Amino acid sequence: MPDEYSIMLTQLLHLRGMSVNDVDAVALCSVVPPLTPTFVELCRRFFGVEPLVVGAGTRTGIRILYDNPRDVGADRIVDAAAPAMRLYGGPVIVVDRGTATVIDAVTAGGDYLGGAITPGMTIAHDALFSNTSQLRRVELVSPETAIGRNTIHAIQAGIVLGYADLVRGMVGRFDRELGGGAKVVATGGMAHIIEKEAGVFDDVNPDLTLTGLRLIHEMALSS
Repeated sequence: MPDEYSIMLTQLLHLRGMSVNDVDAVALCSVVPPLTPTFVELCRRFFGVEPLVVGAGTRTGIRILYDNPRDVGADRIVDAAAPAMRLYGGPVIVVDRGTATVIDAVTAGGDYLGGAITPGMTIAHDALFSNTSQLRRVELVSPETAIGRNTIHAIQAGIVLGYADLVRGMVGRFDRELGGGAKVVATGGMAHIIEKEAGVFDDVNPDLTLTGLRLIHEMALSS
């Protein structure tokens, strides 16, 4: 399996005009623990470096105020590290629209406070298709109206507009609990779909997780 991933990485590097020899350091964030050793071994063999694996005990520059800090996914901490390190100032609400929709709060003092997790749009869409025999998959785009006049339109309204309202409502709750004035940053592959409809994002940063990884790695080098 490492060889399969090495081929994929080679292709990705090529798209960026880079080669394996251009890589001299790696930071790794994984939410699939069984795959972590595979990628660690890949980094050793493919790049010739020992990767920094972000996890419990990694110096991130932020305090984690969760009841049990070890329960927080590494991706959530990495996403929070970038705004916590003053890319946006605080307080900040981070909305990560990926497989799950994760909304996290960073205080004005740069502390990770906690957040909320709900199934993402793709999971909701797939569950609807898998468990309802008469409904089919549709393209997840924003419809012109909330009242669907056909089944495709109705599904798009329910999922896309429904999730936009979910995000807007939760962001409002988070902002009130943070004392108001929080900046809202979205990331993840699905963020652009609801950006306009949600109407609450101050910035959409598709590279937020990578930026957080870079900043954490730079901190590790300086310590």
